[in-house]
Amino acid sequence: MTIKPTRTLERDRLTERVLNLFASLNMCVLATSDPDGAPHATPVRYFSREFTLIFTSLGSSPKIRNLRADPRVSAGVFAPLAGPESSRGAQLFGTARVLAPGDAAFDEHWAIVSPRIDEAERAGFLADPSRCVLGVISPARIVYTDHWLKRDGYAPRQTLTLP
Repeated sequence: MTIKPTRTLERDRLTERVLNLFASLNMCVLATSDPDGAPHATPVRYFSREFTLIFTSLGSSPKIRNLRADPRVSAGVFAPLAGPESSRGAQLFGTARVLAPGDAAFDEHWAIVSPRIDEAERAGFLADPSRCVLGVISPARIVYTDHWLKRDGYAPRQTLTLP
């Protein structure tokens, strides 16, 4: 009989692991709901600032239309699998707001995104910040999964609730 670990990581250790995951990756799957309540999941590249994930988009995209109608989101950030026991990722549950040029917080968030945009993207809509909007994901709860935690007696799924 295999005993499943149930220990909970200390908050500071869990925080460090989540922030490391966010900083070491740059893609997530963003889930929104369309006006009829149907799910809409799309991969987006994100830029992180602590627990906040920021992504760029055209203001007319389905995900942005959905967020304007209903700001509730879920997002999945995950590392590539290297084997059956290497699962590592996070599910975020919270809200997202859409920031357009001229909004009070747009410049603050654009300053995080802008230096990290590569040259190829600068020729597209990101060359002109007035054509793009930013999605800012603010999680209320993060479920972190790391199967390597079992080696040290911790449950592979840990929950971080944010204020």
